[in-house]
Amino acid sequence: MAVGAVIEDGQGRVLLVKHVKERGGFWQGKWICPGGKLGFGETIEEGIMREVREETNLEIELTVPLVPFERIVKEGGQTTLHVVYIDYLARLTGGELKPASDVGQAVWVRKEDLPGMWDELHEDTRRLLKIANIVPAGGN
Repeated sequence: MAVGAVIEDGQGRVLLVKHVKERGGFWQGKWICPGGKLGFGETIEEGIMREVREETNLEIELTVPLVPFERIVKEGGQTTLHVVYIDYLARLTGGELKPASDVGQAVWVRKEDLPGMWDELHEDTRRLLKIANIVPAGGN
């Protein structure tokens, strides 16, 4: 289970992160929203706040739960990845943006600039931003 947040900063911007190449994985090379695996015994809310803190050094307030969705990847008839995404809309409350070593890059992007970088966003991130009404559901 993956937990994460679509974080807004109060200036019409959304936070996106990109993992370092060495990390590899399904999300490699694309911009995504901060998040990660939910820890055993950890609540969804605790997991989101921890992952955001670990990846970005930021503190957030969770505001609205978003509709969950999943991704199933099959290769050669075998399921190689099954992720259930549980995300919240969130607002920035503190901290100084400092990407963790496995993240590498983090940027605040104005909502109106997101369509111009649509191809650089991971497919699941594009879906998440539509669910969060950050971009129009019918767009791109």
